[in-house]
Amino acid sequence: MVNADRETATPARISRRTVVALLGAGVASGALLASQRATAAPAAASGLDDPAKKEIAMELVSSAENSSLDWKAQYKYIEDIGDGRGYTAGIIGFCSGTGDMLDLVQLYADRKPGNVLAKYLPALRKVDGTDSHSGLDPNYPKDWRKAAQDTVFQQCQNDERDRVYFNPAVAQGKADGLRTLGQFCYYDAIVMHGDGDDPTSFRNIRGRALRSAEPPAQGGDETTYLNAFLDARVWAMKQEEAHSDTSRVDTEQRVFLRKGNLDLNTPLDWKVYGDSYHIG
Repeated sequence: MVNADRETATPARISRRTVVALLGAGVASGALLASQRATAAPAAASGLDDPAKKEIAMELVSSAENSSLDWKAQYKYIEDIGDGRGYTAGIIGFCSGTGDMLDLVQLYADRKPGNVLAKYLPALRKVDGTDSHSGLDPNYPKDWRKAAQDTVFQQCQNDERDRVYFNPAVAQGKADGLRTLGQFCYYDAIVMHGDGDDPTSFRNIRGRALRSAEPPAQGGDETTYLNAFLDARVWAMKQEEAHSDTSRVDTEQRVFLRKGNLDLNTPLDWKVYGDSYHIG
């Protein structure tokens, strides 16, 4: 459950998901506008939103976030990893200090009033933007794990993952003319860095890449652009001690890119933090 970048995390406050509530609307709407201009984008094979490819994406992210391909086992995951974001939990690392956990628990309360986590909503509002556990300890982790047995809460996690991270990443990737691997590179970046105005956010990683290469939608070469994006991603990761191990890029995404596997076809073999993984 603990990966290398979590083990090296420092307690300093780190911006990860600034204005996370705006991400779904902001990136998706921007991608929609871009797609209207992207008449030169090549026809893609199945995108990352194809169910089989989405399953691969979840396993790839889980290998880096949880050192396991079993992403569905992570609904119950919760701990404070010491990165300044409070509790990190669930299938995508929802954080009590960054707003996305609050949105998730609110959605659960809307769908199932009186659930075991609903009583923590006032505390989650107060600790948002901090690493505080005030009002959450000592029983919040236990109650989270209990809630994770509820299929309603599991679906809430799936839906918030899609709304805030997966759908915006895929939409922007398609608007940029990227195939499945490129869409995954965007998704993994949003999962780790979130979106916002800080220099290491997804939109600014993408902006940094655009200064040195054009995406296919603008007539550029896809491999050249993805290398530029991954260069920018590595730069962003190295700005935070918690993310300074860049193996999820170096020995995962670049491996697929060097092989020309732009459609993220199986079999896939990669390493993260020195551990080997395979999807047949």
